[in-house]
Parts: sequence; C-alpha cells; structure tokens
Amino acid sequence: MADLYIIHGWTYTVEPWKNTLAMLRDNGLSVKMLHVPGLTEPSDKVYTIEDYVKWADSEIPDGAVALGHSNGGRILLNLCSQKPEKLKHLVLLDAAGIYEPSAKKKFVEKMAKIGKPLKKVPIIDKAFHKITGSTDYSRAPENMKVTLANMLASDKNLDFSKVETPTFILWGKKDTTTPPRQATMMYEKLPHAELKFYASWTHAPYISDPEGLARAILTLVKRIQK
Repeated sequence: MADLYIIHGWTYTVEPWKNTLAMLRDNGLSVKMLHVPGLTEPSDKVYTIEDYVKWADSEIPDGAVALGHSNGGRILLNLCSQKPEKLKHLVLLDAAGIYEPSAKKKFVEKMAKIGKPLKKVPIIDKAFHKITGSTDYSRAPENMKVTLANMLASDKNLDFSKVETPTFILWGKKDTTTPPRQATMMYEKLPHAELKFYASWTHAPYISDPEGLARAILTLVKRIQK
C-alpha cells in the first residue's frame, strides 16, 4: 500500500504535478496519483458524485491516507461522509465541496445541462474556466461539462458532520477559485479537522510552490506515521 493516494482536481493532465511528486518520492514517500475517469482517464460517460465515490472506494485501500485537490477533495469528502472508517487520514488541498449559492454557479449549472448547442459560445467556456480553475477546460468534452454541473449541484447535499475521518486542511491564501473563506467554513463544519493557510499558495500550489507543497505533505505524512 502506498503512503499516500492523491486525487487530482479538474484537469486533463497531471503533468503540472510532476515536480511535487518527484520531490515526495525522492524523500522516500510512496505516492500513487489516481487518474480520474473522464479527466486524466478518458471516458465519454456523464458522471455523478456517486459514480466518483464508488470509483475512489475501489481505487483506495481501506485504512489509507488520501489527499484530494479541488474536485478531488470533493470526491474524498463524499466518500468519507458515506464511509467514515474508510481512510486513516484525509488531506484536503484547496478542496471543493462548499456550496455557496451564486448567480454565476447557477448560470454554469444551467448552461452545462443544455450541453452541445453551446459548445462554441466563448462566454460559456470562460465561465467554466473561472469556476474550475482549469487551464484545460476549453478541451472539455460535452459529457464533462454536464459532469461538472453534477459536481457543483452535489455540494448542496454534502453533510460535513458525517466526515469522522481525521482531516488536515491545507489552503492557499491566494486561492481565488476556492477562496480562503471556504477553508474556514470546512474547518468549522468538519468534526475532526486542522487548518493551515499558506501565504504564497494559489489554488494550484503544485504550480505556484511545488517545493513548499512537497515539504508540507512530507511533514504531514511523517507526523501521521509516528
């Protein structure tokens, strides 16, 4: 079993993670980066949060330590809310999952459900790009636009009080995709959580500060393993 399992966010390549992963492995950490169906694992299916929970449950062994970035955090939060004993520890990195009603989100959800006729409307791609924080969104197939709408809608039903897993929340103060207030909201909702902010991190610290992210993960995993 690996020391750490990672579920990436809304991206179509894990190439930007390579420096952080290399540093973790160079320091003796066994890491498995999972490839999310429909994103880094090609698929033409429309996914629901339940589909992703079942997938994560099958890919991660019981008693493991898992880290979820952005949408990956959303998946792991839902997994742990349904199976509180699944993970030994949960690490949330600038995670999605907080539902904040807004005109922008409602607009994106509605547009995603309309689907194919809007494929060539630039404002739609820009709106999705802003919410996901993904530089790859323009390449998204239609099924994943609907999948994203499903993910956003699922946040309405996420019950943080059921996540009994010991949780560490790592968050960038410069995150404009899932802003720092959402980290505080998660911390207040989760029964067993610790929260730490990092001044230089953006929504994607594996890009803005790969060394700092690697150090933070190594410190955390060593602490867990004691």
